[in-house]
Amino acid sequence: MGSESTPNLSSPPAGVPPGRADAPSRLDWLLFGPKGLRPVWRIISFIALVYGFSLVADLIGPVRHAFARVVSDPQVGPVPVIVIELARAIEVLAAAAIMALLEKRPFAEYGLPGGLASAKRFLQGLPLGFVMLSVLLAAIGALRGFSIHGFSVGGAEALKYALLWGIAFALVGLYEDFLFRGYLQAALGDGIGFWPAAIILALVFGGIHLGNSGEAIFGVVMAALFGLVDAFALRRTGSLWLPIGMHMSWDWSETFFYGTPDSGVTATGHLLNSSFHGAKWLTGGTVGPEGSWLVLPTLLLWVLAIHLLFPAKPASASA
Repeated sequence: MGSESTPNLSSPPAGVPPGRADAPSRLDWLLFGPKGLRPVWRIISFIALVYGFSLVADLIGPVRHAFARVVSDPQVGPVPVIVIELARAIEVLAAAAIMALLEKRPFAEYGLPGGLASAKRFLQGLPLGFVMLSVLLAAIGALRGFSIHGFSVGGAEALKYALLWGIAFALVGLYEDFLFRGYLQAALGDGIGFWPAAIILALVFGGIHLGNSGEAIFGVVMAALFGLVDAFALRRTGSLWLPIGMHMSWDWSETFFYGTPDSGVTATGHLLNSSFHGAKWLTGGTVGPEGSWLVLPTLLLWVLAIHLLFPAKPASASA
């Protein structure tokens, strides 16, 4: 036994320079956690990819031309919105696909599963968004703040605009909901939990609406709360398809069907001629119905509807 050598526990591992034995473990701790790459690096990487893709997309002629039309035209048409939102949707989906490959995770983990069940969730969201916007406008109208004055377009033209605005707002819902409640929600939620992540991202979502012409602070707050309603729908169903359907039909009803401002933006080709009259707290002013104080009870009703229609699944029994 006396001939056996005792290992030198102070020696660095093989291949590690003397005096730097702790360097690899510190680097690993900085970059990686129990679930792989730490959320902060995942988020930074995703945002960098989205930003890079957006710089490339903005050099493409049709996208650049669509932006110019939206900026110069006081009333937005559906075609430039479709071009812009299609480019933005491709950017975030491509960035998430790259992250899924790097992280060796299924893309469905980011809230966009495929299959017939997902199509069903999307279709379930459509009536929810339309009904809730209609309830809001009915409440404003009951207090003499909203009126409908007949049709603006009809026949084939109405069908054309209904379809084009449907495509436009499906892309808006896909882009915005996946950006804020898809990859980023999954990555940030891994680090700080689902609801803290949802609140932070809802605040950011509300903040970006300040860039809309005619927007007001209360409309920004309501946009943030709308983000929390979407997060609640995601939590209950495990899928973004329900929130995307709700988002699409809310915007479609607001912009095309009823012809009201959407976050301060008006549109061409709306079905109905309508007007607001009365106090800004009631009508939302230039913001449109999203700026009305009656949005708050509407969103509470919306949460109740989701709660009743999509009950929480019982937690699996722990072993």
